[in-house]
Amino acid sequence: MNLEHPFQPYGLPHLAVIFLTIVLPFALAAIVRRTKSPRVERGIVVLLSAVLALNYVVYLIFIRSRGIATWQQMLPLQLCDWGLVVVLVAMWTGNQRWFEVAYFWGIGGTLQAVLTPDLRFGFPDWRFISFFTSHSGIIIGVVFLMLTRRYRPYPISIVRVFLWSEFYFVVTLIADELTGFNYGFLLHKPEAFSILSFLSDSRPLYLLEMHGVALLFFLGLYAPFAIADLVQRNRPTIQ
Repeated sequence: MNLEHPFQPYGLPHLAVIFLTIVLPFALAAIVRRTKSPRVERGIVVLLSAVLALNYVVYLIFIRSRGIATWQQMLPLQLCDWGLVVVLVAMWTGNQRWFEVAYFWGIGGTLQAVLTPDLRFGFPDWRFISFFTSHSGIIIGVVFLMLTRRYRPYPISIVRVFLWSEFYFVVTLIADELTGFNYGFLLHKPEAFSILSFLSDSRPLYLLEMHGVALLFFLGLYAPFAIADLVQRNRPTIQ
């Protein structure tokens, strides 16, 4: 395929996206803190939700109208699709358990997509813009909730999210077998280099190793909170 604007990993557009993904949630949270207005916070939630939802719908219309993908390739079965729904629900309901899933899926799964995207199209191609709007938007939503509502995961969160991940795994594995499409990269490794590239070429072992990688990611994502709790417990009290 002859691409007019091929994606360049860690080129200027990619680095700009990574920078905005880091800076934007802190900037939005600073606005909320400065104004101390629930209406402003709700407005930011509405704006983030609208951008994420509209981007997803427009992307589906775009690829379908161009004949780029068949219906088998348009099912909402990527982990980032589920992460998108979860972060929207977490922002609107303010529910801690929805936040837990959004945190581990949004940071653990979507962050990999931002850093090592399986993407062929570079800026200013619409698919580049849509891809990073979706994936970076999920991370921005999760971090925004952490900064403004003081949400955090707990040890039991790992268990609950791992069970939700197993549910996703079973549903997606069945869909992959029926459609032949590589949702969740359960049929084979992604073309782009990622942590999955280090896993086995044997599919049964590859799928088993994916579970181990997911658990390690969950433990790693919880580690900062575990360390903070340990420091807090060992901090001497002032009499």
